[in-house]
Amino acid sequence: MADEKKFADEVMSDDELDGVAGGNCYETADDSRFLNSLNGSTDRYGAPRIYFTGEATRESIQGAWAKVGIYAKIKKNYIPSNGTSNEYYLNGQQITQEEARQHAMNVTGHYMSESDWKW
Repeated sequence: MADEKKFADEVMSDDELDGVAGGNCYETADDSRFLNSLNGSTDRYGAPRIYFTGEATRESIQGAWAKVGIYAKIKKNYIPSNGTSNEYYLNGQQITQEEARQHAMNVTGHYMSESDWKW
């Protein structure tokens, strides 16, 4: 019982909270594949690399989104949790991942279907 009480009283760090209520590495891996095929602005990363390489990989993907006018808040989580995901913003307004992809294709003039980038 004492251990249960201690655990319940612990405060989680921001990184731990992102793991509970954040996006997931599979979604972020899809972002990297999409952006790589779209304009070569980032490498094609797999989910394990995104999770284990730390901020540098996530910052690379955020930078690639920024090149097409999207602010992306990439969260560190290996599996989906609570139905939440990474966050994407266009001109300060939150949009979906699909809307972010459509905007990126409009900006670059390079239109692709999922089968063109998800291989």
